[in-house]
Amino acid sequence: MSQVQMKNGTPLNPVGKGNGLLWGVLPVALLIALVIAIMTLGTGINEEPPVPIEKMDIEKTVLTDNGITLTVLNSGPEELTIAQVMIDDAYWNFTMEPSATIPRMSRAVMSIPYPWVEGDAHEIRMISSNSAIFDKSIDVAFKTPELSGERIGKYALIGLYVGVIPVALGLMWFPFIRRFSARGLHAVLAFTAGLLIFLVVDTIEEGLEFASEAPSVFHGTGLVWFGALLSFMFLVALDQAGSRKVKQSGPGDPSLAYKLAAGIGLHNFGEGLAIGTAFAVGEAALGTFLIIGFTLHNMTEGIGIAAPLTRSKPTWKTFVWLALIGGGPAILGVWSGGLILDKTLAALFFGIGAGAIAQVIYVIARMILKESSVQSYPLLSWRNFAGVVLGLGVMYATSLLV
Repeated sequence: MSQVQMKNGTPLNPVGKGNGLLWGVLPVALLIALVIAIMTLGTGINEEPPVPIEKMDIEKTVLTDNGITLTVLNSGPEELTIAQVMIDDAYWNFTMEPSATIPRMSRAVMSIPYPWVEGDAHEIRMISSNSAIFDKSIDVAFKTPELSGERIGKYALIGLYVGVIPVALGLMWFPFIRRFSARGLHAVLAFTAGLLIFLVVDTIEEGLEFASEAPSVFHGTGLVWFGALLSFMFLVALDQAGSRKVKQSGPGDPSLAYKLAAGIGLHNFGEGLAIGTAFAVGEAALGTFLIIGFTLHNMTEGIGIAAPLTRSKPTWKTFVWLALIGGGPAILGVWSGGLILDKTLAALFFGIGAGAIAQVIYVIARMILKESSVQSYPLLSWRNFAGVVLGLGVMYATSLLV
């Protein structure tokens, strides 16, 4: 006879409730004790590496009238101490806050009273107490822009006419789009999917670029992919939880337009990062070129946002909100890139944005599949295929301007 009795198909646990809780907690407690023992007593193998493993990332460089300031991160496995600093083959005095000895995963600010020359190139070499060398090149020296209310306002204005205004102009196509038939509407949605497919690939590429420049200890590449996967899964779960309460109404559901705007807004945040970074490093000509290119590029995004509204009766307030949601993050991106850029966080934000855009593509595909089945239309008709190709082509063509 089995020791586990059954009642109504459910096994009865012979262990009491109190003992059952104990067996749930005991393995975790023993595992924690084992880890503490290993950390305290060691593994029994005490071989030291012949050369200390030291690694340091330079996160920020600021040039002022008083010299050069570097923000550094100790990304190695052990603490390190900066003993000497050379600039252009000459040793220079320096100070570090809070200390020249930097614990693992900690930051310090190094101030060097060096009389740098505007327009010249400078080579900075930092030497640790264990003779590890960390180099930083300044290709063209110029005074770092200072944070001011005027600069914040100018950056906000750039984000406005790069993000909000082009998206709003694209939304103005709404009266024309709503004249389409059901099959024509499917083609417009397929065009929107083409736009978004391009944006997913572009967003992932931008995120991986920032990840390659971020401190390797934070695994920026993983942050891009994990951010994309988790944001996609979260939004799908959120959408399914909402669909239990509210029945989806297809292309007339304004919520899809808001999802589109949110996903595109996260992508436009990345475009703002690129513009702000260009101005922060003194590439004013590049920043102006990016502004023109992104402005032309983003008008097509407004067309995609307007497509799901063709069977509803939105008010002008709806379009205002959609323009702000889709284009407003560009302002935050310009601020972040120009004033407080963190490349690790940028990689994560790009990943989250890619996942959000991918979830919208999933919703559009599911919507077309559902309506095509009801009305006996082919899911991938030549018209729909042409819409996807056109969306990809338009985004690719406008991206060449950037």
